[in-house]
Amino acid sequence: MQRKVKTASLVREEDAVYCYLLSAIPHTEVPMTRLYRYVASLAIVFSLAQAPPKAQAADAISGHIVMAAIPVGAFATAYLKNDKEGEKQFVRNLLANQLLNSTLRLAFNYTGLGRRPNGNGYGFPSGHVAFAGAGASFLEERYGWQYGVPAWLLTGYVAWVRVDNNDHHARDVIAAAALAYGIGKLFVTPENATHLAPVIGPDWIGLRWERSW
Repeated sequence: MQRKVKTASLVREEDAVYCYLLSAIPHTEVPMTRLYRYVASLAIVFSLAQAPPKAQAADAISGHIVMAAIPVGAFATAYLKNDKEGEKQFVRNLLANQLLNSTLRLAFNYTGLGRRPNGNGYGFPSGHVAFAGAGASFLEERYGWQYGVPAWLLTGYVAWVRVDNNDHHARDVIAAAALAYGIGKLFVTPENATHLAPVIGPDWIGLRWERSW
């Protein structure tokens, strides 16, 4: 049965950024539970709402768009692959990423690290780069470097825009990328993971080989 595509829009008039998030994609298989889809959409919308209110240049606008496109593309990739476990891992990875990033920004806000080059606060680590990096780390860990490398290059572009527009110091974006990479390692497993482990019995020794598909 063919399903209709529904879209929800997030309009940031002050940034002139229009981000369209897919809430449903045509698929021949039964999708993940609606709860995980709603959680993923809410996490993405909440993170986008933290963007600074004023775009300084055209590249700042493109930086916002690319920042949103990476995690949206990562979730869409898992969905189109019918990777239900991947969809769940994406949600857990993104939520952990944003929770830890927000906690660190609050913790460092009243220190020298929290001060941005433009004088504003909550600068360390970069929320934009952490958000984009959540999608990049998921793609790399789950589906390999073929997906991860392009996503990390786009994340690097987001980092460059933030530093170039004096929204962040280099340390802010580097810390955010490292944070996203580390959380991805903890919360995401490869789609086709292979495990080899020794097995010891009462009077025998062997190896156990496992592979997930």
